[in-house]
Amino acid sequence: MDPVYRIKDIRTEDRPRERMLNVGPGALSNAELIAILLGSGMRGTNAVQLGQRLLSTCSGLDGLHRSSIHELELVKGIGIVKAIQIKAAIELGRRLGTHRPVERPQIQSPEDAAELILYEMGALEQEHLRTLLLDTRNRLIKIAEIYRGTLNSSHIRVGEVFREAVRIGAAALIVVHNHPSGDPTPSPEDVAVTKVLVEAGKLLDIEVLDHLVIGTNCFLSLKARGLGFS
Repeated sequence: MDPVYRIKDIRTEDRPRERMLNVGPGALSNAELIAILLGSGMRGTNAVQLGQRLLSTCSGLDGLHRSSIHELELVKGIGIVKAIQIKAAIELGRRLGTHRPVERPQIQSPEDAAELILYEMGALEQEHLRTLLLDTRNRLIKIAEIYRGTLNSSHIRVGEVFREAVRIGAAALIVVHNHPSGDPTPSPEDVAVTKVLVEAGKLLDIEVLDHLVIGTNCFLSLKARGLGFS
């Protein structure tokens, strides 16, 4: 019979939670992972030993998966709460295994880009600058919030605009900002900022595909107007 140790009697670095933090979940045994879900054992049995008992009773992970909540709660030391926690974790794993990510939208036109942000940004009361970060196939990776306040070429920091794109390895980006007035007509500052960002993108090998100005239920593409793009 295995000796009985309380979890707190085990060296701190050897406890399941600490091991997960230090070496990652892949290094833990099935019993240790179950122990983390259980949170505690019972009198005379620590959480890891209880996890081992559960696996033995169910004949391994497959049996654990097939067991009902009622069957699990009958295992000594489990009970209804722990049984529900285990089945919830198993169900999350099942859903993850069958999940198919939604295809990321591909940006093929200014209209495609505007569709992603027009409704929300058109209602903002303060000026925001965002970037749509794209992969090599112009599929959206993420939308990054860059700046709030009046867009001004003397104040904007090019490094801030490209920082997230560089961090995640984006191949291209689209700059987007809104005009709280509702009128998307670009200002001279908008055009000046665009020129600066386009040139910076060339140096960083991150193409600036467009700069959209968002108004109320409308937008304008600076590239389509030939503004700021050579």
